[in-house]
Amino acid sequence: MRQVSLREFRTRGAKALKAVPRGETVLLAGQQGPAYFLVPVMGDIAAEELELRRAMAKSSLREQWRQIAEAGLPEITDEEIEQEIDAVRTARLARQKRRKN
Repeated sequence: MRQVSLREFRTRGAKALKAVPRGETVLLAGQQGPAYFLVPVMGDIAAEELELRRAMAKSSLREQWRQIAEAGLPEITDEEIEQEIDAVRTARLARQKRRKN
């Protein structure tokens, strides 16, 4: 993976990417560190988008876990997570039924 500064990418976009081999991911970094990934599109765009969304969701989840740990909050159990999911699904089904009636 290549790293390109945000400044270089802003000022010389296409030229900055010419040195990157085809198919290689690029990490754009600013003064505060890594900021964006440029991911090449190859093959099935829908499948790649799904994988990218999954990776972003995992990253978001890891960040939330980090924030929870920093705040000193207790960890939630799998059972509590399942209860929360069931409550949301039940509420969603109730809304859908009300709309149909």
